[in-house]
Amino acid sequence: MGEYNPSSATTSSLTTTITDYSVTPLTTDTGGKEYRWTNSKAKEYLGYYKKIPELKKAIDALALYTSGKGYQTDLRSQIVLEHITGWGEDTFNAIVWNLIVCKKIFGDAYAEIIRDGKTQLLLNMKVLDPAKMTHITDEKGMLIRYEYQRPDGTYQKFDKEKIFHISNDRIADECHGVSVIECVQWVIDARNEAMTDFRNVLHRNMHFRYMEVDFDDTTTMTALKTQYANSIKNGEILLLPKGTAEMKTIVPSIIDPQSWIRYLENFFYNALGVPKVILGGSEEFTESSAKVGVLTFQQVYEREQEDFKQDFWNQVHIQIEFVKPVSLKNEMITNEQKNTGQVGFQPHETERIGMGEGQ
Repeated sequence: MGEYNPSSATTSSLTTTITDYSVTPLTTDTGGKEYRWTNSKAKEYLGYYKKIPELKKAIDALALYTSGKGYQTDLRSQIVLEHITGWGEDTFNAIVWNLIVCKKIFGDAYAEIIRDGKTQLLLNMKVLDPAKMTHITDEKGMLIRYEYQRPDGTYQKFDKEKIFHISNDRIADECHGVSVIECVQWVIDARNEAMTDFRNVLHRNMHFRYMEVDFDDTTTMTALKTQYANSIKNGEILLLPKGTAEMKTIVPSIIDPQSWIRYLENFFYNALGVPKVILGGSEEFTESSAKVGVLTFQQVYEREQEDFKQDFWNQVHIQIEFVKPVSLKNEMITNEQKNTGQVGFQPHETERIGMGEGQ
């Protein structure tokens, strides 16, 4: 019998080194006498928005809550804004929605400001493609102009006063905003990979099959494989001479993939900042948790409204006020007053959100 001596143990050359997770250090996009920046990921982000349904609907919902109930302004400005047609068939409401969606997808959104040459009266606003826009800043990091790529490949220069520009979560001294897709891209990929893998398993009836054959002729095996694949595809029965082949089944090891997919889905909505209940999903929520989610989301879209309002005043010089969606706060306060024994998260406590302790 062999001797069991721990000192004789060896390691294999195939040992895989396990590395710790780390985040790649980043720097802000700045520098140079005339620093040029173009969104190199714009087309990739647009692909995610158009192909990932939960991402599209979440971004659309945020834009809808921000601008969906319209706006208010003075009579003169109302007449001006009602005559804006964008690319020819837009309305001002449609342009606002478009800009907010683009802001979230690309990190930046743009519209050309078209004014009367003599009176400087606003005539039109035309939404532009973020993938074709370049920012130019000076050595101090100040924006000095834009350059927009034409269909023939040449660039048209715009003074910064000629472009309405809004940015999403611009940080430090960067000359651009940040796409919401950047921080949820891994979650989106992981969820769709899991769904694709699980779909393939279900498509194969939860079993993987192989055959043991009693011959080694390559031509015969290839023909049999083709016949077997066609029988599965066409839903037919494959007949074989007895003893020539035996079907074997492997049951794949799957650890509740639906829980993993559901976890990634919830993680996605948390990271994006748009509660799932906003999109109409209600089967996983109680009434109280749904109301809290909607109330929390109120802070998100109200900030979007305020940011757009201030940007529009600073850049276009027209004051607007967005009509706010119906709030659940009053209903929650009424319910709290009726239910004196209720404990936990209460509506009046939300008034202190963001104000700090004791304020």
